[in-house]
Amino acid sequence: MVNYPQSDLLKSLPKQFFASLTAKVGKKLQQGYDVINLGQGNPDMPTPEHIVKSLQSAADNPQNHKYPPFQGFPYLKKAAADFYKREFNVELDPETEIAILFGGKAGLVEIPQCLLNPGDSVLVPDPGYPDYWSGVALAKAKMVTMSLREENNFLPVYSELSADQLNAAKLMFLNYPNNPTGAVANKDFFQETVDLSRSNGICIVHDFAYGGIGFDGIKPESFLQAEGAKEVGIEIYTLSKTFNMAGWRVGFAAGNASVITALNLMQDHLYVSLFGAVQEAAAAALSGPQDCVKELNSIYESRRNTFISGLREIGWNVQAPKGSFFAWLKVPEPFTSEEFADYLLDKAHIAVAPGIGFGDFGEGYVRAGLLTSEDRLKEAVGRIKKLNLF
Repeated sequence: MVNYPQSDLLKSLPKQFFASLTAKVGKKLQQGYDVINLGQGNPDMPTPEHIVKSLQSAADNPQNHKYPPFQGFPYLKKAAADFYKREFNVELDPETEIAILFGGKAGLVEIPQCLLNPGDSVLVPDPGYPDYWSGVALAKAKMVTMSLREENNFLPVYSELSADQLNAAKLMFLNYPNNPTGAVANKDFFQETVDLSRSNGICIVHDFAYGGIGFDGIKPESFLQAEGAKEVGIEIYTLSKTFNMAGWRVGFAAGNASVITALNLMQDHLYVSLFGAVQEAAAAALSGPQDCVKELNSIYESRRNTFISGLREIGWNVQAPKGSFFAWLKVPEPFTSEEFADYLLDKAHIAVAPGIGFGDFGEGYVRAGLLTSEDRLKEAVGRIKKLNLF
């Protein structure tokens, strides 16, 4: 067999840090250990029944066995626009301000390639979702990190960016509720972001993957609710978390029409939209009853309360996330984040994600997903207690 060398572009992509975590967990499982896996970001509950039934019915329709329209069916774009009007009171033109995506990740990776030239500068949160880095690398652009620190509620402080950095930046990624910290942002912060964009010509891309998951009676804010936000950027919404549809690979971008046009053009060259039955099911999710979303949010909040209170009871001083289904936990001294993650896996058979995998400012933390039952979360607390670390 001939071994063909990989392209320089492929070699330039960031290493998949979490592949090593998956391998470590897999090894423990093969050895017969009962691993409580809190290191993943994969929803553990099924897609609501009415959405599944919509897919089943749509799959029987021969019209859905053909190629769908290049940029998605108009009914799904209308459902997305109606969803934003109903949930966030944001007006969107379905044809010019909505782009259908193969999941949120696809849009996040595509957008730098749509708007940037080699050497252009991108502002990226640190810690942050590692796939932002992938899109920047594919565009051969340059990252400038914005530190997210606990004393600033894990929001970037724009005054820390130099005038040169702001002048050079063409794109900024934000993500609230935040992965990995669980922090949230309010309209005042988003308004400050809009003003910064206008002053410096920076396109804002807000990753709203966890827009359906907020706690303590506070609904997450959409970036597009800020005045003028639609003029300076877009928001990317995925159905993966809100509706437990991670494996379905469907989402959409909403906002600035020129960016939507660029995304659609990129996708025209890559593929012919999503399977029609998935589009019908996505429209059913967005337009149908939202009781399932409220129920899911309540489950995550209950899990959060159980897990965080349990950790505090054993002496671990941790903060409760305000949104998302992640907890961002300070690592006890003298461990690094990766050392502590390995220690928990080896000694307690609990998997968490080391903070360093999300950027330099993730060091000193681990991320735990609330993606298992309360009984298993209680068991995880019990196993940690036996380590006598706190």
